[in-house]
Amino acid sequence: MSVSVKLRTALIVTFIALSLLLSFTLSTTINYYSSQSIKNEIGESLAGTAYQTADKLDNFMWSRSGEVELLGSLPVFENNQNVENIQQMLDQLKSHFPSFSWIGYTDTKGKVLAATDGILLGKDLSERPVFKEGIQGKFIGDVHDAVLLAKLLPNPTGEPLQFVDVSLPIKNSQQQTIGVLAAHMSWAWAKEVQQSVLLPSKWAGQNVDMLIVSKKDQTVLLGPREMVGKPLPLKSIAKAQLQKDGWELEKWPDGNTYLTGYAYGDGYLDYPGLGWTVIVRQPESTALASVSELMHFNIWITVVAAVVFALIGWWLAQRISLPIRELTHTADRLACGEEVDIPSRKSFSDIEMLSSSLQTMVTSLSQKEVELGNMQSLAHYDHLTGLPNRNALETYLEDAFEDPEQQPCLSFLYIDLDGFKKVNDTLGHQSGDILLQKVAQRLSQLKREHDITVRLGGDEFLVVLHTDPSGLNIEKEAEIYANEIIRSLNKPFIVEYEKVNIGCSIGGAVYPHDSDNPIEIIRMADQALYQSKRSGKNRLTFYKEPLAPQSIG
Repeated sequence: MSVSVKLRTALIVTFIALSLLLSFTLSTTINYYSSQSIKNEIGESLAGTAYQTADKLDNFMWSRSGEVELLGSLPVFENNQNVENIQQMLDQLKSHFPSFSWIGYTDTKGKVLAATDGILLGKDLSERPVFKEGIQGKFIGDVHDAVLLAKLLPNPTGEPLQFVDVSLPIKNSQQQTIGVLAAHMSWAWAKEVQQSVLLPSKWAGQNVDMLIVSKKDQTVLLGPREMVGKPLPLKSIAKAQLQKDGWELEKWPDGNTYLTGYAYGDGYLDYPGLGWTVIVRQPESTALASVSELMHFNIWITVVAAVVFALIGWWLAQRISLPIRELTHTADRLACGEEVDIPSRKSFSDIEMLSSSLQTMVTSLSQKEVELGNMQSLAHYDHLTGLPNRNALETYLEDAFEDPEQQPCLSFLYIDLDGFKKVNDTLGHQSGDILLQKVAQRLSQLKREHDITVRLGGDEFLVVLHTDPSGLNIEKEAEIYANEIIRSLNKPFIVEYEKVNIGCSIGGAVYPHDSDNPIEIIRMADQALYQSKRSGKNRLTFYKEPLAPQSIG
């Protein structure tokens, strides 16, 4: 009798140990790799959002500085006798470009001769940086608090006014400096850029913060109110200011750990940039919440499995003393990672039941691993449109470049919708999301077998085409495909019973003809896209050196 009790006890302990060992080994492995994979995917996504924002900030500054430079070249500035005409033109410009809070024109001594709304008219700006730097050449100043204009401009929010300066010397026909054209742009536009990136994206409601940090003293220019104006010493900012983009899991001054994506604003075209660093952060607990839930679920599975197998072992102990050694050996091999089948013994019904239970447990744990693989697969697709995302694009390019001896010829088509913002503003963001889904459907219908169509974010898409390198004109094949896209998207959409018409502008670049670096090819296609926008929209433009794309309307 004592031998029988010892056998049952040993069998129960063995069953519990094996179930715990197998469950712990699988759950630990799954948790570790899922945590690393999800952390990397979210980090890359945060870094991509930071890069997108930095690019938009630089593009905005380039556009505004170009507008001021274009304004300064107008004939009305050829002499200082046209003050009334200059005044009218400045007021008209401000009414069309609300991002300019104040525009003024001074003589060579700094006296304001004309200014929007007459503000600071007749005042001396000779000691202000916007004049001192502007009279020497084109000047773009970093964000600063309002000084002279603090009490003169309307400020409904009550928050301190901040500006970015643009100024340049005005010359007459003899190339003699006769004055300075100066503009103050409200820093509020940066908040609009921030919201345009975060609100429509998957980060909405995900406890994600975006910060803009100056190069000087690493001061926060935009972000949570309690951090604005204070220095932010972070390893990620130091890396960004070395002109590197990426992400870090790091501890912040508030004591919390954040998954932090960062990007450096290195300018756009002839605009050199002000060295702003864009930081996009998400609390570690929020970013890795799905991993924590999976860990808790696996713990419960382990506990339940231990209890179930203990009961089964107690009931079957008297009948399976000999076959249990075979089952124990099989379980040990499973714990070592081997792929083996649980033996099914037909001679004993209780042994057959135990074998079936072990098979069920292994199948269940394997299914959980498959489900995790499916979760990771979802991370490669855009949640709104179902199109592949940036992660999928990276995997696609890795596969395309796998064989160094057979490098493909790829045409990159960077697509931006024309008129999408108007749909959002008039019909609402829900209708905008529906429109994006319908656009994705049309793009998917045009997709060829070995190509990929990606949603980059917002209303921007990217198509990568395998083109024939032996063709006489590589761009011709991409041009035909791009024109099919334009024709397809020019057809009316029905969105919530409303007829909607949009277009699209496309920028193209060819690998490896234009560059052998994929990120450079994407940037070149982006530059060509902006040329399409400036050339009248709803057209394709290929990138041509040096920075002079040619449009195909």
